Amino acid sequence: MRVYVPLTLSGLAEAHRAGELGTGPLVAYAVTPALREWYLSDDTEELEYAALNRAALASLRLLAADPGAARRRVVVAADVPDGAAPADPDRGLDPAALGEVRVAGPLPLAKAAAVHVDSADAEADVSAAARALAAADGGDDDAQFVVDGAEDHELLWYATQEIPNLV
Repeated sequence: MRVYVPLTLSGLAEAHRAGELGTGPLVAYAVTPALREWYLSDDTEELEYAALNRAALASLRLLAADPGAARRRVVVAADVPDGAAPADPDRGLDPAALGEVRVAGPLPLAKAAAVHVDSADAEADVSAAARALAAADGGDDDAQFVVDGAEDHELLWYATQEIPNLV
């Protein structure tokens, strides 16, 4: 099962030093039944892309909570055994939790398949989106427009061997 773990660049640096994304439980995103129902697609690639985007939004939330972090969203794609990352059945239909799963045990960085990171030219829009996130969550349409502006930037794909250069 492919999961998408939201991080920041400093979180990725810590994972690189420790050799693991965390000891668990970790919040990640994956193709869940609720995400399938919400996205209305049977295309696996499209569904995985939707899960990646949900993780990118969670990374933006991490950035909003850490003003000192570099203003680039980071998502690590990792493979875990089926059943190792269940969705919370009580939050399955909560729009804020679509695709959210919990990875129970430690997640070694060696299980990572790829890293997705914003390019440097996205930093201004990501920074603005992090500042506007609380207002957007409160229903401010202008703030939501700013948050959506960060989503206009595609995350770049990096091989796991490139992590030392990213951090």
